[in-house]
Amino acid sequence: MSWFKKVFSTEKKETLNKGLEKSKTSFFDKMSRAVVGKSKVDEEVLDNLEEILITSDVGVNTTIKIIERIEERVARDKYVNSAELDKILREEIMALLSENKTEDFENLNLPTHPDGNPHVIMVVGVNGVGKTTTIGKLANQFKNLGKKVVIGAGDTFRAAAVDQIQIWADRVEVPIIKQAMGSDPASVAFDTVQSAKAQGANVVLLDTAGRLHNKINLMNELSKIKRVMQKVIPDAPHEVLLVLDGSTGQNAFEQAKQFTQATEVDSLAITKLDGTAKGGVVIGISDQFNIPVKYIGVGEKVEDLQVFNKAEFVDSFFKKNEDEK
Repeated sequence: MSWFKKVFSTEKKETLNKGLEKSKTSFFDKMSRAVVGKSKVDEEVLDNLEEILITSDVGVNTTIKIIERIEERVARDKYVNSAELDKILREEIMALLSENKTEDFENLNLPTHPDGNPHVIMVVGVNGVGKTTTIGKLANQFKNLGKKVVIGAGDTFRAAAVDQIQIWADRVEVPIIKQAMGSDPASVAFDTVQSAKAQGANVVLLDTAGRLHNKINLMNELSKIKRVMQKVIPDAPHEVLLVLDGSTGQNAFEQAKQFTQATEVDSLAITKLDGTAKGGVVIGISDQFNIPVKYIGVGEKVEDLQVFNKAEFVDSFFKKNEDEK
């Protein structure tokens, strides 16, 4: 590994550690109270741990799996010191997530297509989850890799949406295709992929409207956008990226369920983890949905949207407690 890569990797890890600070502090404060006065992991400790995991937004189903794994380990090892609980918990969460066969990501990558067409990413998610910001940050990172990027302002129903994505396009200096507010989103999608193909672009980032009030309408709208894009690029979109707000905890699970029922979702981005103590939601979503978490947002800066790696995430989540020992 080159010196530059080592430095970048260290900086990325430090950003991840800092971004998870609130989640870690909240989690380990609760953990220390759960084992106070206890010399071994007993039923009471496990009951407390179950409550901690659920209140950390790991989710009920994933929590049950984790507790069952620890119960098996305690039964097998006969005596487990409560001081070892952090280590055991870390190992069992990592083992659980490793059994989910979804891909891990080391670096931002972009598939190339034999026909020379751009890689089309359709970005979905409800309003307010950080969809526009995610598109802007991805556009900047792809551009820094030397890729030619085109943004499509497909959320034509919200007054500020086109203006917000225009600001990002100007900031990162990539072209944007847009129409007047209220225009047909499928028309914007068609213009975007047609323009991107004509320009020889490498990647298209297409925004979509963030409405979830009617699942059938959402399904129909996204299906129409896909059909229209396919008139230009037959296999578009190549990726549907669902953006979820990590700070909403269990609501992020519900949004994931709703969107995966409305359209095929290929990857997830979980944002706003730096401003919340609900970082456990990443563990639950990674376990519950057979869809790779591809990106996590751990800060305000453009580079603070990181590719997600399960082992790195678990390592950072438990790092603070180890450092304090």
